[in-house]
Amino acid sequence: MLDNLKQNKLQIFIAVIVILCFALIRSFETKLFYDPFLNYFKDDFKDLPYPKFNSLKLFFGLFFRYFLNSALSLLLIYVLFQNQDIFKFSLIVYSFFIVLLLVAFFVILEYFPDANWLLFYVRRFIIQPILVLLFIPGFYYQLQSSKK
Repeated sequence: MLDNLKQNKLQIFIAVIVILCFALIRSFETKLFYDPFLNYFKDDFKDLPYPKFNSLKLFFGLFFRYFLNSALSLLLIYVLFQNQDIFKFSLIVYSFFIVLLLVAFFVILEYFPDANWLLFYVRRFIIQPILVLLFIPGFYYQLQSSKK
C-alpha cells in the first residue's frame, strides 16, 4: 500500500488541491458570488417571501459557481480514474444538469412563490459539488465490478 501511495503522489497531491479549492469556494462564497439566497436560507425561511434579487446577476452567479464546482469535480474524477469514457460521461451529465437545474430554479422562483423547500434543494444541487460525491463511489464500484 505504501508503494501504491508513492506511485500516485501527483494524483494524491492534485486531489488534495481540488478538495482545498472546494473549501475555498465555500469559504469565500459571499465575496465571489451574488446570491441573496445565502442569507435567506440561513434564517427560518419557511414562511418568508423570497428576497429581492437581480435575475441576471443571480443567474451568472449560480452559473459561475456551478461551473467552478463542475470543473473541479471533473478534474478530480479524471485524476482519480484516468479514464476518458468516465470523464466524457461525467461532462455530459454535468452539462445536462446545469441546464435542468437552472431552468428549474428560475421556474420555481417565478411560478411557485411558496415552494421554499423545493427551491432550497434545487439551489443546493447548483451550488454544492454533490454529484462528485455520488460519482466517485459509483465509478469505483463499476470499475471494480468490471475487473471481476
